[in-house]
Amino acid sequence: MATTEASSARVVLSQIQYWLAVIFVIGWAGIICGGLAFQFGAWEYPCPLCIVQRMFMALAALGAAYIVREGMNGTIEPHDYTTGWGLAIVGCVAGGFASWRQTMLHILPGDPGYGDPLLGLHLYVWAWILFVAAIATIGVVLSFSHETAALEIPAVPHRMIGMLALWFLGIVLAINLVAVFLLEGFHWFLPDDPNRYQLFYDLHILS
Repeated sequence: MATTEASSARVVLSQIQYWLAVIFVIGWAGIICGGLAFQFGAWEYPCPLCIVQRMFMALAALGAAYIVREGMNGTIEPHDYTTGWGLAIVGCVAGGFASWRQTMLHILPGDPGYGDPLLGLHLYVWAWILFVAAIATIGVVLSFSHETAALEIPAVPHRMIGMLALWFLGIVLAINLVAVFLLEGFHWFLPDDPNRYQLFYDLHILS
């Protein structure tokens, strides 16, 4: 009995990296959804740095998505984990720098910041916290990589939930792409302080 329980515990432990990848995919997609909710619900226009942070959130999610997608085959090789987490770390480091940059732009006393705060902090400050926390989480898990990197992924519920996570990410990224296109229109650059959806003006739908 004790041997069976210990074996089950080892199986669960070995699947931590896969489940963390699923959480990354869903989590970063959900955070991008939060930005879209502010954009359309609160009618706040994201600035270029906001969009850059979303892009690196997408990269972090796509790194984890690589791991999940490989898991759809039923097996994951060790180099698949390292490739996926490497991309995720690049996204988190670059996104952390972008969010830190925006935070520093509004650090002076009396500066109201850009956009409305959420729970006392602006979205770019939350982004900074989340990017740093994500890097630390990946580092902790990879410190135990031999024990947490399962090579075989069961079909149910692992691969089923992974597929749903990938579809969710794909839909969110597509919506975000459309939102940015509406905001930027037929222009190479987004204004520092956008105040309208430029595409409608480029098409002369609004004037």
